[in-house]
Amino acid sequence: LVSIGNICRSPIAEAVFRKLVTDEKVENKWMTDSAAVSDWNVGRSPDARALSCLRNHGIETAHKARQVTKDDFQTFDYILCMDESNLRDLKRKSNQVKDCKAKIELLGSYDPQKQLIIEDPYYGNEKDFETVYEQCVRCCKAFLEK
Repeated sequence: LVSIGNICRSPIAEAVFRKLVTDEKVENKWMTDSAAVSDWNVGRSPDARALSCLRNHGIETAHKARQVTKDDFQTFDYILCMDESNLRDLKRKSNQVKDCKAKIELLGSYDPQKQLIIEDPYYGNEKDFETVYEQCVRCCKAFLEK
């Protein structure tokens, strides 16, 4: 699960997906992680508003931001991202990787409500983080069902 800085959207998506597979008792079938296309926040914890939003829904995360690596393209079956610019960056990076096995898609392409883009809530407020959370829940559920 990839976003630009890996401190807002992608850690929310990662935590939501991890909880879903745990609740469904299929966590041993999934390797779940999140990363950034940029190196801006490497090593940082998620945004306090992201952590607070997750906590409000009974979800904890210990994620630290990291950047997407070449290995990710060879290891993961799916790399799901939040918006068009992430998609462009990831596709460009994947072209430089031999044996890229990851299918690179927008997480929002799974949204039953057809909200394709998960907007970055960084410059927004708590309500924007809640919107991201709800989108992630819908998309992750639909992705898991598929």
